[in-house]
Formats: sequence, C-alpha cells, structure tokens
Amino acid sequence: MDKTRKSRARIIKRLLQLLLLALLIFLVAYPLPMEPVAWQPPQAPTLENGPYAENTRLKDLHRIGAPNLSGPEALVFDGEQHLVTGLLDGRVVRTGILDGSVQDIGHTGGRPLGLDWHPDGRLIIADGKRGLLAMARDGTVETLTTQGNDLPMKFTDDVAVDRAGRHAYFSDASSRWGYGQDGEAVLEHGGDGRLLRYDFKSKTTEVLLEGLQFANGVTLGPDEAYVLVAETGAYRITRYWLAGKRAGTTDVFIDNLPGLPDNIRFNGRDRVWVALFTPRNPLLDRLAGWPWLRKVAARAMLIFPKPIDHHAMALGIDLDGHVVANLQDGSGGNYSPVTTIAERGEWLYLGSLKQTQLARLPLSKAALATPSP
Repeated sequence: MDKTRKSRARIIKRLLQLLLLALLIFLVAYPLPMEPVAWQPPQAPTLENGPYAENTRLKDLHRIGAPNLSGPEALVFDGEQHLVTGLLDGRVVRTGILDGSVQDIGHTGGRPLGLDWHPDGRLIIADGKRGLLAMARDGTVETLTTQGNDLPMKFTDDVAVDRAGRHAYFSDASSRWGYGQDGEAVLEHGGDGRLLRYDFKSKTTEVLLEGLQFANGVTLGPDEAYVLVAETGAYRITRYWLAGKRAGTTDVFIDNLPGLPDNIRFNGRDRVWVALFTPRNPLLDRLAGWPWLRKVAARAMLIFPKPIDHHAMALGIDLDGHVVANLQDGSGGNYSPVTTIAERGEWLYLGSLKQTQLARLPLSKAALATPSP
C-alpha cells in the first residue's frame, strides 16, 4: 500500500514538473506578433493623500435604466428621461432613466463604443470593429469611414461631433491591435493610436495626430477651440488646437494621471470629466523598461486573468488642467470599471464596459474641491 502511494506521489510530482515546464516554455517562447517598446513612465501619484486620495464617493451612485444591459460602455442623452448606449452584442438601445424601459434602436454588427448625436438626428458611432458609422432613427446603419491615410482603423474608440455637424472627431485606439486586444496594445506601447477628423460634406478622413498611446476618449473643448484625446497607455490627455494662433499644434492638457483614462466629456462650461478604467498597475510601470518581460506578461494574460484592480475611479478637471473632483470606490460590488462619465443637470451619469446597467450620482456628491496645484 505504501509503495502504491509513493508511486502515485511520484507520478503526480512528475506531472506537475512537466506542467510547470510547459508553462515556462509557453511564457518564454509562444509566438506573439508583439514588439514591446521600452519607455519610462512618470512616478505614479499616490492614492493615500492629495488630490487623488482614496474615498468612497462613488458608493452613493444609483443604478438606472434597464437592468440587463451587457457592457453599456458609453452613453448619450436622448431627451430628459432617456439614455442611449451601445452593448457588447452590437445593439444600440434606448433606456428610460427612471422606468427602466428598453427599446432597440439598431444593430451595428460590431461593438459600438463611442456615441454622439449629429444635428440632423443621426447617431454617430465609433464602432470598435467596423469603423465610424452613422445610425438613423429607424436603425439603418451607414459606414462613414474605415481608414485614414490609407491605413485601416483597427479599434475605433470614441467620437465627438461639432455643433455645426460638419466634422466628427474620433479616435483609432490602435492601427495594429483590434477590439479586445487593449491589453496587448497597452503592453506593447507602440504608439500606433490616432486622432482623426471626418468631414461630413466632403466625406473625407484626415489624420490630425498619430503616434498616440492607445487613443481613447475624445471631446471638444470650449467654443470648439480644441479637441482632447485620452492616451490610455501614457496616463495623459492630449490637446489638439483647432482655432486661434495655436491651431494645428499640440500640448498636454493633463499628465501623469493615477489611472488609465478612458472616455472623457466636457460639460459645456467649466469641467472635463474623465473616466479611469483602473488605477495604475505598479508592476506594469516597473516593466516599462523591460520589453522582453512585457512580452512574457502578454503571454500570461492569454491564460490568466488580466491584473485589473476593480476600483471605480473618475475625475473632474477644470479648464486649466487641475483636478477639482475625485470620485472613487474600492469596496466590494462597486461600479467598475467606469468607462464614461457625463454631466447633465444635477447629475453625473456613468457607463461601464463590464457592468449590466448604467448609473448616476448626484452632482452634489462630487465634492468639488479647490483646484490642485
């Protein structure tokens, strides 16, 4: 009997050794079309105190609309009592803020991520799989553009339409990595994101900025003098000037954010709201200068869960790039990741790539603060 047990133990030990060896070979040698670039991120700001100090202000939010929405990533307002959002299965739906009603508007056949209204009533959609689209009220879908400078868009992410309805400003998160490969794109840090502009009159697409680190959220600033684009992989928001003496130039609106910026929204007056997908990952920052180890990490993400901190975060930034609102919730069952935050009336409205419902928070709970230095 003892011999049988010892024999089984040896077999199990040998199997574990073989499995460990196979895992090591996979992590070191499995072919990936990734060429990570070494870079030096700024030291992450602390969450222990200062403008980004941890808090539970997002714990006071209320979940709203239909309760069975799969991944309501972004939102736009449709009248006073309804929101429109895009879902994981490609549907675009209209839901009642208070009554939870839901109505299918249409289907993109892809993954609708960014949304904005055109003045003519069409919904302009940044679809992560299909490019820049326009959806009529009857659900008819038109493809507006799928490339810029003859380079196809692989991961169309967000869109903002100007008041005149002449241009749509939108992001291509990566020209190398497609929807669902955000982790690979951020780990590679290849700078293949772009900010583009579509002209509804001429039906042409212009590349305004390239070399961006996972271009994400897009919003137009005051008087449409500039457009902001979130660079998720660089922890910053970049500004491209559209008017005045600085037209055609670029600067940084805010740098060294404490998390990965997702969608961004200007409230039309004095504040830009920034959704942070997750706090900065110390390991990711430490591996920034080690491309080979980042490739190992990318292989690991193919078989293990991505190391995402389920911590809800959003910020309010004034027009000088200072933090004036810090909203967080790290408690269990929180509303994370926050991928959109938009202000309307006395409320802040939130969307999420992973949640099954939209949410809102009283603006009074945002605890607007003295601007950070």
